[in-house]
Amino acid sequence: MFKALADPTRRLLLDTLRERGGRTLGELEEVVVEHTPMTRFGVSKHLRLLEEADLVVTVRRGREKLHHLNAVPIQQVHARWTAKYTEDRLTTVVTPEHEPEGQA
Repeated sequence: MFKALADPTRRLLLDTLRERGGRTLGELEEVVVEHTPMTRFGVSKHLRLLEEADLVVTVRRGREKLHHLNAVPIQQVHARWTAKYTEDRLTTVVTPEHEPEGQA
């Protein structure tokens, strides 16, 4: 999942699907092309990587393939690792006297 999130184009696709799911490849291609020159094949490749990471699910509607964000893996990472660092209980502060030698 982290490899899938590392690429700015894939993050753009996820942000776009978060705004409104159920988008076709053509709709997603239009959004990506506004920000970076990319072919339809390139967008499709990024979507496939997001699907493999379980961050995007697709649903067929007739001849269309609609893409939807699956936020569950991101929420699990947040709950497992990120949330505990945003709690009010955190009191650890790095001060100059606690920095390793030579970095002050």
